Amino acid sequence: MTDAQVADEQFLVLVNDFLASGEIPDLFPDDEVENIINSVRNEVKGRGLVDSRETCWKFFIERVRRQLKVVLCFSPVGSKLRVRSRRFPAIVSCTAIDWFQEWPQEALESVSLRFLQETETVEDSVKDSISKFMAYVHTSVNEISRLYLSNERRYNYTTPKSFLEQIKLYQNLLLKKGKDLKAKMERLENGLEKLKSTSAQVDELKARLAAQEVELKQKNEDADKLIRVVGVETEKVSREKAIADEEEQKVALITQEVEQKQKDCEEDLAKAEPALEAAQAALNTLNKKNLTELRSFGSPPSAVSNVTAAVMVLMAPGGKIPKDRSWKAAKAAMARVDGFLDSLIKFDKENIHENCLKALQPYLQDPKFKPEFVTTKSLAAAGLCSWVVNMVRFHAVFCEVQPKRQALSRANTELAAAQDKLASIKAKIARLNENLRKLTAKFEKATSDKLKCQQEAEATACTIALANRLVGGLASENVRWAEAVKNFKQQQSTLCGDVLLITAFISYLGYFTKKYRQELLDGIWKPYLHQLKVPIPVTPSLDPLTMLTDDADVAAWQNEGLPADRMSTENATILTNCERWPLMVDPQLQGIKWIKTKYGEDLRVIRIGQKGYLDTMERALAAGELVLIENLEESMDPVLGPLLGRETIKKGRYIKIGDKECDFNPAFRLILHTKLANPHFQPELQAQCTLINFTVTRDGLEDQLLAAVVNMERPDLEELKSNLTKQQNGFKITLKTLEDNLLSRLSSASGNFLGDTALVENLEITKQTAAEIEEKVQESKVTETKINEAREHYRPAAARASLLYFIMSDLHAIHPMYQFSLKAFSVVFHKAIERAPPDESLPQRLLNLIDSITFSVFQYTTRGLFECDKLTYTAQVTFQILLMSKEINIVELDFLLRYPAQTRVTSPVEFLSNHSWGGIKALSSMEEFRNLDRDIEGSAKRWKKFVESECPEKEKFPQEWKNKSALQRLCILRAVRPDRMSYAVRDFVEEKLGSKYVAGRSLDFATTFEESGPATPVFFILSPGVDPLKDVEKQGKKLGYTFNNRNFHNVSLGQGQEVVAEQALDLAAKEGHWVILQNIHLVAKWLSSLEKKLEQHSEGSHQDFRVFISAEPAPSPESHIIPQGILENSIKITSEAPTGMHANLHKALDNFNQDTLEMCTRENEFKSILFALCYFHAAVAERRKFGPQGWNRSYPFNTGDLTISVNVLYNYLEASTKVPYDDLRYLFGEIMYGGHITDDWDRRLCKTYLEEFIKPEMLEGEFLLAPGFPLPGNLDYNGYHQYIDDALPPESPYLYGLHPNAEIGFLTQTSEKLFRTMLEMQPRDTSVGEGGVGTRDETVKALLEEMLEKLMDEFNITELMAKVEERTPYAVVAFQECERMNILTSEIKRSLKELDLGLKGELTMTSDMENLQNALFLDTVPESWIKRAYPSTASLGTWFADLLTRIKELEAWTGDFSLPSTVWLAGFFNPQSFLTAIMQSTARKNKWPLDKMTLQCDVTKKNREDFASPPREGAYVHGLFMEGARWDAQAGIIAEARLKELTPAMPVIFIKAIPADKQDIRSTYRCPVYKTRQRGPTYVWTFNLKTRENPSKWVLAGVALLLQI
Repeated sequence: MTDAQVADEQFLVLVNDFLASGEIPDLFPDDEVENIINSVRNEVKGRGLVDSRETCWKFFIERVRRQLKVVLCFSPVGSKLRVRSRRFPAIVSCTAIDWFQEWPQEALESVSLRFLQETETVEDSVKDSISKFMAYVHTSVNEISRLYLSNERRYNYTTPKSFLEQIKLYQNLLLKKGKDLKAKMERLENGLEKLKSTSAQVDELKARLAAQEVELKQKNEDADKLIRVVGVETEKVSREKAIADEEEQKVALITQEVEQKQKDCEEDLAKAEPALEAAQAALNTLNKKNLTELRSFGSPPSAVSNVTAAVMVLMAPGGKIPKDRSWKAAKAAMARVDGFLDSLIKFDKENIHENCLKALQPYLQDPKFKPEFVTTKSLAAAGLCSWVVNMVRFHAVFCEVQPKRQALSRANTELAAAQDKLASIKAKIARLNENLRKLTAKFEKATSDKLKCQQEAEATACTIALANRLVGGLASENVRWAEAVKNFKQQQSTLCGDVLLITAFISYLGYFTKKYRQELLDGIWKPYLHQLKVPIPVTPSLDPLTMLTDDADVAAWQNEGLPADRMSTENATILTNCERWPLMVDPQLQGIKWIKTKYGEDLRVIRIGQKGYLDTMERALAAGELVLIENLEESMDPVLGPLLGRETIKKGRYIKIGDKECDFNPAFRLILHTKLANPHFQPELQAQCTLINFTVTRDGLEDQLLAAVVNMERPDLEELKSNLTKQQNGFKITLKTLEDNLLSRLSSASGNFLGDTALVENLEITKQTAAEIEEKVQESKVTETKINEAREHYRPAAARASLLYFIMSDLHAIHPMYQFSLKAFSVVFHKAIERAPPDESLPQRLLNLIDSITFSVFQYTTRGLFECDKLTYTAQVTFQILLMSKEINIVELDFLLRYPAQTRVTSPVEFLSNHSWGGIKALSSMEEFRNLDRDIEGSAKRWKKFVESECPEKEKFPQEWKNKSALQRLCILRAVRPDRMSYAVRDFVEEKLGSKYVAGRSLDFATTFEESGPATPVFFILSPGVDPLKDVEKQGKKLGYTFNNRNFHNVSLGQGQEVVAEQALDLAAKEGHWVILQNIHLVAKWLSSLEKKLEQHSEGSHQDFRVFISAEPAPSPESHIIPQGILENSIKITSEAPTGMHANLHKALDNFNQDTLEMCTRENEFKSILFALCYFHAAVAERRKFGPQGWNRSYPFNTGDLTISVNVLYNYLEASTKVPYDDLRYLFGEIMYGGHITDDWDRRLCKTYLEEFIKPEMLEGEFLLAPGFPLPGNLDYNGYHQYIDDALPPESPYLYGLHPNAEIGFLTQTSEKLFRTMLEMQPRDTSVGEGGVGTRDETVKALLEEMLEKLMDEFNITELMAKVEERTPYAVVAFQECERMNILTSEIKRSLKELDLGLKGELTMTSDMENLQNALFLDTVPESWIKRAYPSTASLGTWFADLLTRIKELEAWTGDFSLPSTVWLAGFFNPQSFLTAIMQSTARKNKWPLDKMTLQCDVTKKNREDFASPPREGAYVHGLFMEGARWDAQAGIIAEARLKELTPAMPVIFIKAIPADKQDIRSTYRCPVYKTRQRGPTYVWTFNLKTRENPSKWVLAGVALLLQI
């Protein structure tokens, strides 16, 4: 079980029980207990034991204890383990403790050497040196971490795990860099090889080119001959082709003619077609049957016989018409029916003889020769009739066509002849063409040979040209690459050393700031490398960045928003190269902004504790994504432990998160981020991660702010610059890409790459682009120089702003409430630039800018500071500004802050203390202050006057010292009047920066409100007696935000109000309401939720949404709980009572306005009393700063007291004719202000103030409220403010009725605190000191032994009582004192002896013993002693000496119980008992009633030594001191104190008891007596002391007697 797994201390209750007894009560339910008992019962019996329940259970527990192994791994860092072992003793007493010490040097060396033995890439000779160096790096980082802690208060741890990680990283980096280097070398060598082979090939190519040229010439001639032959042949073909063309035209014409004639014939023939068809149809009607029928006619009708006769005529062969055309003849003709039919069918219809036609005419003309008619006689005859008629018709048409046909026939014959002729011509052409084709083919071959040859020659020439271009073009690369290869070889030889340095750089330097990084790298590690016996080869001036990254990467990062300073680049380099998870410490959120831009959508952003964050993590683990865990606190969720330590299982495939085994993708990456400015991460977390300090640096911020100021002042310039930077970065990236492409092309070019024109052209384009870029880069450089010159004018403004931001962010060292974010600062910065008055002249505008920036930041910061810290901040700003402009000497400033006074010197002048003189001596040793000591001694009078003046800071310094610089005068004043330093520093600020930096007027809330927004809450840091939320309500009313309008929510936190607050916030963010969250310090657990809620609503909320938060500051930094996120984004306002009368009086008056002054009818009285009331309010409020001398107790007087008093004043004045002074004073003093007062002496003081300020005399001529400050006359509201500025004397105790000495004490303390705080805020630069003081335990032991030795034995009360004959009141007091002293001394002895045993290890250290040890070491009185002792403000050394003196006094008194001649009143535990004893003795002696008696005190003129015996009555007491005044022994009265005599001793006082009625209290001041300067509860008695002055003077001066100082 490790620390990380103890999420809650209650876990250890169980562990403690378990370790102590072996069991955890109630771990098992009853049924399981029974099962366990039953399961072991047989074994118990077997052992011969009684098998009772108890025995069985005991047996089981014993076995568990024997077999269960418990290993606790707790870190000893901090007090956690110590506290735990005290609260849970079994952790120590029931375990065997194995304390793992830091690994010694030898262990580190041997471990690293063993790992290095496995590394083959390192030569054996240097392995030993490397292991020594690794060990040295580890130990040197430990030393610097200690220095870092003491100077910067930052915790940086190294553990053995860090060391092992360093070794692992070294091995991995060495392998990777070795491979990279080899690859780079191979590429370059490949390129060089190609270039070399190119040169060699050129000569070979030239020879080939010559041969190719001869061949080409021959081929050219052959081709020319052929071209001529082809020419002749072509001409022949052309001629024949012309003839053929002509013939072709003729044939075409003939063809056209033939076609026309054919067309005509066909048309005419078409006309004959119907007749032919009719004849055919008629024939179709004839057949053998009906012809036979016809033949069978004996004597047919004439119509029939005519038909047959006509047939015979028509068919007469050769035109020989038969004579016999009778029926008989006809029948004979038709004898063979078939033959007859056939002859009809085959009849030559086209060639009918003319004779036949003629002979037919008579038939045809016969009207009865019609088929229709003949049909009636015979069907066959009708058919024949029709055939004859149609045949004749056909022939008639045909005869017309015949000539045309003949013509057509002729034409066809002509056409055929023409076509034959054309065919023969075409055959001839074909032969010629064939011939020509062969020739052409020959010619084309010759030409292609010639072309091929020509191309080869050209290619060779081109290749030569390309080769030359390649060799020439890459000549510079040739040199550069050769150089680079040489460098790479050199690098290869120093690789083991270089990687060693960069490994150390990545592993250990991330969390250090710039100064420490340089110191470690250049001042510690590199020198060590050179002094090793076997030196490790290393590049002499190695910059780790060049090994790990290149310009292109850096350029890309800067384009993604990484600040451009060196530190940021180093951080980014470490982040991208480290193997452990990077953990960014990034309070200004610049790193996270860059990461989010760089990885964009690929980044998974989660927060620990947000809903479902483990699921997101699980998915990312499996998918191998990049996860960013933002806003980490100092401790991590134990669930993520295995992930942080990369504790993979199952061969690295899974990782356990909680109970779940999650897939682990090796590509998974994790980035952790915290916005805590100075987190204290435990060593184990630091070992698992690489811490990287992304805190913005001064230079880095200056550059960013310069960009911002130029962007606003000269947007043109900044845009140009920004574009140029992007362009330059782009160029760097392009150049690298080009170079890579060039090399990869060369490397991948195959065998004969010279023919690859594309390659060479690409190379040339690359070269050309590179040249162009180079040219542009040069141009850009010129432009950039010009831009930078113009921008540089504005640098002083940026430098000032950067300085102010760092002073502002260092303020959290003073108080944890002072947290400011860079984001908020940027807003102030931008507004300041907008607000700066414009000016034509640049130098003047720059001054305006600087002033505006300084004052805006000053205002923004101071309104959130407590009054006591404002001067610290303002002075720090002033000194840092002057240091930056080299106007002051750092040595002088160091003296002022540190005040290294010489010790053991004695002041030769009475007006300077030894301490002051030590300072003067220290100063005199500096050149600028030489002889200062002599001058002071020599001109003691002038210096005394100067030193004892009331405000020496306003006086001129004596002699030539008045001509010294302001800071030198401050140094002298620091020595001679430390109490005036607050004023002197304020004057110094005013002189250097201007009076507006020291004016006490606070900003009105409306102005502040304008700066707030949905993302910028207003945070009121509460102080007693001030209610800042009234301002919010007032502003809300003005803008319409009130409870009645339901848009104003006021939640007072505590008792379950968190839910109400969350609902109010959600509603307000949506609707644009206002929310007041009061007293958030009461809900510590809810604050982280509130922080998330506010962050969530800071974006996308209604623009009118506002949040006002109030909280009290924590009493100590340890108990501070307000989250940084809430504080740094808020506008912080300390609503604290202002300091100084000037500011208080203005603030009191600010509660009213012109209308208030005019509202009363009795204007004069009202205004006078109102102003006096304001003065009274300012006086009582500011009097607090004088501590107990001001008020015994601190009261929360507030503005409400004043405003109500003014209302009462108005009502009383309006109601009465005379001013009721007594009534008013009573109401103000006893009720309004007196209501707060609980101490009677404070009540007297309040009453006295009012008696002095509000009385009838105030309206009768000049009336002084304070020396030099008369009550003003009747003025208007602004007039009163002006009057305060003009007439109020400088701040001094006189304004409150106090003596200047009153402020010396608190002013000296204030000044000391001021300088101590400023010293802590200075950039530290100390180195580890050797030796020094012994250890804490030794110091305490020595002191303890000395105390035990000096303490006397206790008083033996019984013995003492036996000595006393009569128990007088004095004896009783002595016994009581002895008893009290016994109680105290026995406690001292007991606790010291117990601690002694604890330190020896014989007793366990308890928290009481530890507290005692701390008290002894820190020289404070332990708590347990204070409880049993008397009040005291002394340190332990003084207190113990005082204790021994008291014991001696008691011993002396109890020796014989006779009253000492003078009694040391301060030596009593209870001085009242002694004073009461005086009264008791007198009362007994004179038999007076005790309650009617009082003490009278007469101050003698003698000292203690002058008294030999006690008085007869009463007692002489000594050892009293007066504060606030002094006792004038000669005059026997209270007198004004002397300057710088704070608590003059009183002479011996004679105290005797007298009846109360005999007491003379005229001209006396009732002076309270207190035990210590704390006054208040240490009140003892009241002594009446003589005074000539009005006692009210001493009341206001806070005069009192003290028993101890």
